[in-house]
Amino acid sequence: MKIYLGADHNGFQYKQDISAFLQASGHEVVEEGNVSIDPNDDFPQFAAKVAYDLLASGDTEARGLLLCGSGQGMCMAANRFKGIRASLCWNLEIARASRNDDDSNVLCLSALYLSTEEAQSIITVFLNTPFAGAPRFVRRLNELDQLG
Repeated sequence: MKIYLGADHNGFQYKQDISAFLQASGHEVVEEGNVSIDPNDDFPQFAAKVAYDLLASGDTEARGLLLCGSGQGMCMAANRFKGIRASLCWNLEIARASRNDDDSNVLCLSALYLSTEEAQSIITVFLNTPFAGAPRFVRRLNELDQLG
């Protein structure tokens, strides 16, 4: 699976560890973050890069993964793009529900409040959980696409 990975300065080191984990798991990783840490960078630019590239790929199986201090800023920025369904996940149950019920295509994680091991478990569940496709879930996704 192709994974578009972005991080701001808070998620920079975390991104290196997550990228290595994803590659070792057999995924193709497209890194959208800085190549060196910049304490003055801003999360919206990396969320936008991931969102644009994920949408432009046309690959419905591809996913985005965004890392910042809390994960919330990245999630807010990514959800500004029509077709992006970003989820802030902090445990396995939320990750599973975000995919099963909401067909989330971007996972946002906190680099400050989750250990690398916790993040790896959440990522694994997120990537391996299919969208259930229940009629009520599909209806709700269509309603989301009609919003501003």
